[in-house]
Amino acid sequence: MGATQVAVHAQQQIPIPPIDYAAITPVLVVLGAACVGVLVEAFVPRRSRWATQVALSLIALVGAGIALGLHARAGGTGVTTLSDSLAVDGPTLFLWATLLGLGVAAILLIADRSVEPGGAFVAETAAEVEQDSGRGRGSTGAVAGMRTEIFPLALFSLAGMMVFCAANDLLTMFIALEVLSLPLYLMCGLAKRRRLLSQEAAVKYFLLGAFASAFFLYGLALLYGYAGSVRLAAIAEATAGSDRSDTLLYAGIGLLVVGLLFKASVGPFHTWTPDVYQGAPTAVTGFMAACTKVAAFGAILRVLQVALHGSSWEWRGVMWAVAIVSMVIGVVLGLTQSDIKRMIAYSSVAHAGFLLIGSIALTERGLSGTMFYLLAYGFTTVAVFGVISLVRTSEGEATHLSDWAGLAKRSPLLAAVFTFLMFALAGIPLTSGFIGKFVVFEAALSDGMAPLVVVALVASAVAAFFYLRVIVLMYFSEPAADGPTVSVPGAFTTAAITLGVVVTLLLGVLPTVALDWAGVGGFVS
Repeated sequence: MGATQVAVHAQQQIPIPPIDYAAITPVLVVLGAACVGVLVEAFVPRRSRWATQVALSLIALVGAGIALGLHARAGGTGVTTLSDSLAVDGPTLFLWATLLGLGVAAILLIADRSVEPGGAFVAETAAEVEQDSGRGRGSTGAVAGMRTEIFPLALFSLAGMMVFCAANDLLTMFIALEVLSLPLYLMCGLAKRRRLLSQEAAVKYFLLGAFASAFFLYGLALLYGYAGSVRLAAIAEATAGSDRSDTLLYAGIGLLVVGLLFKASVGPFHTWTPDVYQGAPTAVTGFMAACTKVAAFGAILRVLQVALHGSSWEWRGVMWAVAIVSMVIGVVLGLTQSDIKRMIAYSSVAHAGFLLIGSIALTERGLSGTMFYLLAYGFTTVAVFGVISLVRTSEGEATHLSDWAGLAKRSPLLAAVFTFLMFALAGIPLTSGFIGKFVVFEAALSDGMAPLVVVALVASAVAAFFYLRVIVLMYFSEPAADGPTVSVPGAFTTAAITLGVVVTLLLGVLPTVALDWAGVGGFVS
């Protein structure tokens, strides 16, 4: 038998799975751009890399958004592809669009080189520039600049996030978890200033992330032993009626959910959050705080509603307790913080508790409300960290709360923008934060979780205090004579902050379009 006949015979024996390229084009575009970005680092002259990487990243994100829009308009929802490892349904398209929009805002913050001369990331040394010039890939008069590998790292992480919230089996979800996490570990350690703090944050994030991945993988193995498959639909069928040992099910659910809750920074699995938020470069913190939250809760929603819906009576009470603990930790410890980045970190822990309420509602209203909350919270958070990057001393960003005293007298416009964003995080009406909390709490009430909503309302009221504390500092305190200055934002930072503020306002005043899109269809498997 010849080689051609053997190949034909093999194709007849092993059917090639169909691939819906139109459905997965957004992921392929982002992943392809990340790979091209690596080649740019290898072959493009040093002085041209920054402009090339910025253009490549933004074009890729916009192109992926266009591909997603065309697929959605063609009615291409509710399909599984790549041997059913990815499910591209209504929630997937909404989460992908959210991630791409947040990715654009985050890339703009990362790309800015006017607030921090040369960029906020660790700079190439003059010796490296001279060495590169010796290879003929630069000029001898080149000036050391920021390391541009941050851009392909961000795109790799974003592609992992997109696969993570669309994964239709636990093995694909685990691979996506590693793809989104590993670049983040590196990005957290690239701060130009406060290098030791930045590297400490990266090490902590890596070590705790490795533990969380181990929990996830162990839970995956136990659920495979229970259901005989890693597919979410197969796990759902096994939990609906099976004579297998429930010990495997309970232990598998517990370990798997711990890994997911860690990535979503839900208390008490939040211990990495304040240190990493504080130590990482502020642009990376904004990217991580917004995009990772969307991806993690997208995966949590899919696992709970597709794989574990039938066994909700076994885990729902525990998740109630976790949501309460997360809200209490976030608001109580947030009150004690004197560093504004750590305060926002504990705020994110409290918001994770609110999001978890919508996630365990297990209804269409809970699903749509949680996704809308993710959209609203993400854009507000990116804008918050954009503003934080502008308040600076000679040593870098002024993150101590005392440095923000009297800021309204130094820069009334910046103080007004930050006040509006604080109102959004507090859930004040006419902001996206109010609408997000309203739809999540309403979904929880309709699903019989009134006691949990009461706890959430109390936590929201307490959390409003530390947001208002910053506002009072800015408007009703006198600025120190040697206090920080407000940098004039560059075009990229201005665009990122403006995008976040506009979306926060529109979702608070005209939320209907986003709510309608979030409510179109459920998960497929």
